[in-house]
Amino acid sequence: MAKYLVIVESPAKVKTIKKFLGSSYEVDASGGHVRDLPKSQLGIDVEHDYEPKYITIRGKGDILAKLRKEVKKADVIYLATDPDREGEAISWHLMKALKLDEIEGKKVYRISFNEITKNAVKTSLKEPRQLDMSLVDAQQTRRILDRMVGYRISPLLWAKVKRGLSAGRVQSAALRMICDREEEIEAFIPEEYWELEADLLDTSASAGPKASAAKKGKRRPLTARFYGDGNGRTELTSREDVERVLTALKDCRYVVDEVKKGERIKKAPLPFTTSTLQQEASKVLNFSTQKTMRLAQQLYEGVTVKGYGTIGLITYLRTDSTRVAEEAAASARTYIGETYGPKYAAVEDSRAKSKGANVQDAHEAIRPTDIRLTPAQVKDSLERDQFKLYQLIWKRFAASRMTPAVYETMAVKVKAGEYYFNLSAAKRVFDGYLCIGMEDEEEDTGLSLEDLTEGKELELSQLRESQHFTQPPAHFTEASLVKALEEEGIGRPSTYAPTITTLLGRRYVAKEKKNLYVTELGEVVNRIMKENFPSIVDLKFTANMEYLLDGVGDGSVDWKTVVRNFYPDLDEAVKAAEKAQQSVTIEDEQSDEICELCGRRMVIKYGPHGKFLACPGFPECKNTKPYLEKIGVACPKCGGELVEKKTRKGRRYYGCANSPECDFMSWQKPSQTRCPKCGSYMVEKGSKLLCSSETCGYSVAAKEM
Repeated sequence: MAKYLVIVESPAKVKTIKKFLGSSYEVDASGGHVRDLPKSQLGIDVEHDYEPKYITIRGKGDILAKLRKEVKKADVIYLATDPDREGEAISWHLMKALKLDEIEGKKVYRISFNEITKNAVKTSLKEPRQLDMSLVDAQQTRRILDRMVGYRISPLLWAKVKRGLSAGRVQSAALRMICDREEEIEAFIPEEYWELEADLLDTSASAGPKASAAKKGKRRPLTARFYGDGNGRTELTSREDVERVLTALKDCRYVVDEVKKGERIKKAPLPFTTSTLQQEASKVLNFSTQKTMRLAQQLYEGVTVKGYGTIGLITYLRTDSTRVAEEAAASARTYIGETYGPKYAAVEDSRAKSKGANVQDAHEAIRPTDIRLTPAQVKDSLERDQFKLYQLIWKRFAASRMTPAVYETMAVKVKAGEYYFNLSAAKRVFDGYLCIGMEDEEEDTGLSLEDLTEGKELELSQLRESQHFTQPPAHFTEASLVKALEEEGIGRPSTYAPTITTLLGRRYVAKEKKNLYVTELGEVVNRIMKENFPSIVDLKFTANMEYLLDGVGDGSVDWKTVVRNFYPDLDEAVKAAEKAQQSVTIEDEQSDEICELCGRRMVIKYGPHGKFLACPGFPECKNTKPYLEKIGVACPKCGGELVEKKTRKGRRYYGCANSPECDFMSWQKPSQTRCPKCGSYMVEKGSKLLCSSETCGYSVAAKEM
């Protein structure tokens, strides 16, 4: 009887898959990659057409020895690593490490499945194939390019800043994006604007003969927003603008000028991709990208569910496609029709059209492997966070197969003299996909305007004006950074979470609450990269490289061509940077601080959180202390000296040297200048000075003060 060996990546899959197959099948795991480039050297033979030099990863010797014994017993070997370019490459490395392409009399096949279910695994065994060398080459090229960037540039960062730093092809571009956003925020000058609202009463609605006494005595005003005049929208940018409008509105009648009734359709959301899953899990569950991927991996590989045994609950978690297999879509339509009614089941496939060349449509969207396994059914079998993520995925997929929500809408235009005010209302008349508990961001006002008709006069209760200031761009969160990386075409589903984890781990970026802030260390590294390796941190260049790598994956681009075109430019830039560095004597910058232990003048060094003071007498004297950079400005609160400080995670702020007695702090750099309008201290914003008072808004060019 033939003996079959199935090799998967993760040991967690072994138990799940073994249960699906008969006793003639042996299932074992490689534990991920078994070969890689050596850590001690570049590992790429630049002189011989960039051939990579692979070695067995330390600690994988015993795993390979065990697999070799299993290979000897087997007649047929199935390489069943993950269904993507990384998995394809792992299968190729296994082929080489186990010498499967040299053993006579053994049949070796590649199989892949998008979900770990009995049907999917058995179907893959009926459809074995050969290794896809285009996918292998695509992964190999990524690995080689990343190694070239990391190993050639990182030593320059060690020499200029400190050891342990790193550069990366995707990582450095992502850091550039965060730094650029910080610069936008720093340079942003708020602009003043005003809103004007009118509280209007429909006297007829509560004064008719059928109106109740309670309704007559308590009338709820309708809030209308100021729009403008007959020429279009009128912007209110100052109190003077508001006063001018208020004067014109004095003694005016408020009459309904136009009533428009309509219908609005709110389409069901698309099923999750890796990117949208990470974004929604961050928004709804407050999960980091790393946590989301870890939990999704567990749900994909298999969990033990009462009554079902060990099964994979979701499809493969690394995908940028919203495609759904017809079998899964049909199953969902049947389930939704039976559970919620036929009118809730969408007839057409609601998947999105291709977003462009960067979309890899080989995989399905992330969905439950069986829609009938509802969150309620598996809740007792899952850990708390596993359940939360599964519920999020299940609801999103179910919603994507359902009909839209429908709203009746009303838009009312009210005329007062030469100006117009707008009223709007909506009423949900069919819940559609919202019936499964999806969050509805639409406000259901119950059509409170339904009594309004053209020509009806409304009674003015009051006019309310409010001052506002435009807000700077938001700091990146993990979710919004993932979205931005995807939109720019930088990285792919498998790289988003590791990229963010690296930026946080290297302390280039700090995370406070959900926001990401670039640290002083991150600013220094980004500046060096922009000055010496502009193409590496150029977003368009990085995105174009991703498209070329996708081309390698689909067989339209030769991988050696990509490397041949990339390395010489990188090599030239590195040599130029090294030459410039050799002409500069790198010495520690001295400070004014005297070491109180040995009397030496302390020097400024870089640590995980940025600059700090250290005694040059190390290792005899190990004295260190925080580096507080004085900014030459008196504290607005106590008159002491202001210094530049860092939060525990490395974010810069300005505080008083007299702390903790004085608790003054500011995220923006304060100036000596006082606001001539309100007397508050002013802060530096690019080339301008801005009043620190949130209600003042005064700003002026710095050179004018």
